[in-house]
Amino acid sequence: MSNLFYFILPALGGYTVTSLYLLKNPHILHKRKCTVFHSKHISHRGGCGERIESTMEAFTHAVEQGTGMLELDCHVTHDGHVVVSHDENLLRQTGHDVTLSSLDLKDLPLYKERLEVTFYAGRYSSGADRKFALLEDLFRKFPDVPVNIEIKENNCLLIQKVSDLVKHYNREDITVWATVDSSIMENCRRTNPSMPYNFTVRRGVLLLLLFYSGLLPFVPLGESFLQFYFPRIINRTFIPEKYILRNRLVIFLLEKLTMRKSLFNHLAARGIQVQLFVCNEDQDIEAAFEVGATGVMTDYPTLLSNYLSCNRCQD
Repeated sequence: MSNLFYFILPALGGYTVTSLYLLKNPHILHKRKCTVFHSKHISHRGGCGERIESTMEAFTHAVEQGTGMLELDCHVTHDGHVVVSHDENLLRQTGHDVTLSSLDLKDLPLYKERLEVTFYAGRYSSGADRKFALLEDLFRKFPDVPVNIEIKENNCLLIQKVSDLVKHYNREDITVWATVDSSIMENCRRTNPSMPYNFTVRRGVLLLLLFYSGLLPFVPLGESFLQFYFPRIINRTFIPEKYILRNRLVIFLLEKLTMRKSLFNHLAARGIQVQLFVCNEDQDIEAAFEVGATGVMTDYPTLLSNYLSCNRCQD
């Protein structure tokens, strides 16, 4: 037994030292990913705190403020048009309890005149544009702006149409697949494997397990982006539906478990961009970058642009 102990202890010590060294020096085992863009400034739903979410006016305003990436969600209408919309059911956005997929494009209602900002309870946005935007119109107007597209339903028609538009406008290297569901991501990647893609929830959990077990430096990763809630904004600016996420102790532990600078630095060194969301106050933006985020997603593109400008001045 004692001989076994003397064998295991040095082995564990050697494994720990090697893992820590490779965590800080991932280039030894892994070639750095080379995405054609790096986004420090990401506009959530087109910057839905300053204009009505996901409208062409919102996207235009965000680009004018210098955003490096537009984040959005897509659904498909009854007559086959890919529409930018966070929700499939339009009650929250329009006041009409109807699904987008049941309507033809011409029958889509307008957004409400004032729309509450989901991640900043009690704050509202408004704008002159209340029409739902087509993904194709967005691609046509902003051919060089990176776009993160979240797919919320395992709809083969939707995924194929998004892929076809991406190919048609020759933007496979600047359009990102995003979803929380691994089965949906498998479908997206199977449909268009040329597009970079995000971690899903399942893959994110695996990432943490690999990190805490020390195995992460040895494992190849196909993802190019990690997007994650910045836990501190939960229960302060956003109250989620899941009861467990309304518990302050749970949120505290979640932040301690997930917001690890050594993990984020390791991913960044491997060319994987780490983007925390949704940061709508200077203090949250600052904290996100301090913990190792390479980019921040916000509902307020002007706020983030001003922060980055001031931060450069201070540097």
